[in-house]
Amino acid sequence: MKRYKKIILTVLVAAPTLLLNSCSKLDQPIYDQLIADNFYNNKNEVLSAVLRPYTHANAWVTPSGQDGWWRPAELSGDQLAWPTKGRHGEDGGKWKRLHYHTWLSDDGPLNNAWVLMYWGMGLCNDPIGNLERRSIVDMGITQAEKDAYIAELKLLRAFHYLKLMDLFGNIPIVTQVGIPAKPETQPRAAVFSFIEKEIKENIEKAPKLSRNMIGRMSQAGAYAMLVELYLNAEIWTGTARWDDCIAAANKLIAGDGGAQNGTMQLDPNITDQFKSTNDLSKEVIFSIAYEFTKASFQPSWTGEFFHFQQDQIYGGARNGNDGIVVVPGNFTKYEDEDLRKRTWLLEGPMVRFDNGQPALARGGNEYDGQQIVFVDNIRKNKTGSTVSNMSEGEENSGVRFNKYKLGNQVAGIVNGVAVPIDANYNNTDWNIYRLTWVYFAKAEAIMRKNGGVATAEAVQLINDCKKRAFTDTNWATRAYTPATLTLNELLSERGREFIFEGFRRNDLIRFGKFTTESWWDHTPSATFRNLFPIPQVQRTLNENLAQNPGYN
Repeated sequence: MKRYKKIILTVLVAAPTLLLNSCSKLDQPIYDQLIADNFYNNKNEVLSAVLRPYTHANAWVTPSGQDGWWRPAELSGDQLAWPTKGRHGEDGGKWKRLHYHTWLSDDGPLNNAWVLMYWGMGLCNDPIGNLERRSIVDMGITQAEKDAYIAELKLLRAFHYLKLMDLFGNIPIVTQVGIPAKPETQPRAAVFSFIEKEIKENIEKAPKLSRNMIGRMSQAGAYAMLVELYLNAEIWTGTARWDDCIAAANKLIAGDGGAQNGTMQLDPNITDQFKSTNDLSKEVIFSIAYEFTKASFQPSWTGEFFHFQQDQIYGGARNGNDGIVVVPGNFTKYEDEDLRKRTWLLEGPMVRFDNGQPALARGGNEYDGQQIVFVDNIRKNKTGSTVSNMSEGEENSGVRFNKYKLGNQVAGIVNGVAVPIDANYNNTDWNIYRLTWVYFAKAEAIMRKNGGVATAEAVQLINDCKKRAFTDTNWATRAYTPATLTLNELLSERGREFIFEGFRRNDLIRFGKFTTESWWDHTPSATFRNLFPIPQVQRTLNENLAQNPGYN
């Protein structure tokens, strides 16, 4: 049903106005681009242009092997890190600087995130402009379709701006490709107002969330953006918008927030949102969709999280670069009976998926030929070191990612039970917004309105989500009450629920802990680190970009 990916791969649209290529002869024949005037001649071409930004979002929204939005959003927080492990992961110290909050204005990852996100925004601007100036007759579509496509693209553009504003704060607003050539920095509050206006003006014109809209921006996705916008409004503008956050959340929770075929629901378990058939999940609002089976478009986050020999562990054909791990101590913040602990994280001795035998490390690293054993520390265990920091890791250091499941490419044995080949192997979508996150946002807004004290409604919202992680008979002793659900506990529960999902830096800033707290190998940093610097290379190219306070 993820049909739009096949359209993209069948008809590749080039946007030549996005990039200006220098050459000595301007009248040379162009063989590798489609001129916009020769495009948009039928519905398939129009739809291909509308869908192009989504394939690019794979690069900057998800943990993709590129320095997009996700890496600074998560690796600067207290849950995930990319430590040096033996001869791997030093990478010029850029991951350490994210962890230590010592990043520089000329750091490559920050500039790459800026470039990728603005590139994606440009991929929205280009078809918006082309659609707006063309007649429906020439494009072979109806007026309703044209309006819906433009609204969808403007909402997706607003999403790009929301994430840019989150990281960099004060940024330029550009709605036409190349105009102006050197835009000026706008205050964060002005960017906030632009995003809010774009969402409100287009939300009702956009398509409703449905099976055909999986992986695309819909009315439901727009309401989720409003939830995020208002949840962080006090940080981003100086004015709290808790009532607006609750109202937007209610649209989604009550079922009148832009979803077809009935009310969205929390999935009954904690796995449906993250497995190879998560396009069937009842609670996913907006995601980056993959369809490897039919279109060879596969998830890109494996390199970020997987061990060099991860294929043995899960029964697939994909491995990684043994990069990101869980910061020591977070594993123990889950109760042992919490299904999220053993389902979403990998710790301890690893066994082969196909036969249950030990999974062996290979490749000449510290534990070559020995069983892979992931440990909740980052130090040189092989030499007996007691030092634990970003520089002292080995290939087995750190609890690992297991939240999203690719499925299995081979038949195997899991916990002594035979498991057949997964027909949906490698089709797992990456969630951006899911209904559980909306429940948590509404609960937090209620508590903040109430002086930080939980009400019965806030408690119920969190318990409805949390109880899925416990199947034993002791749920009553674990359920929150208004007395036990403090704001600090809510932050901790957000960490347990949304680990790996890209919200941790954002949460820590909102709770006043991003620059004030210590964790593992991190000490408090200066308050100006709540924003990343405008990349120096961008300021060199555009002298109208003002640097954020605190940076040179």
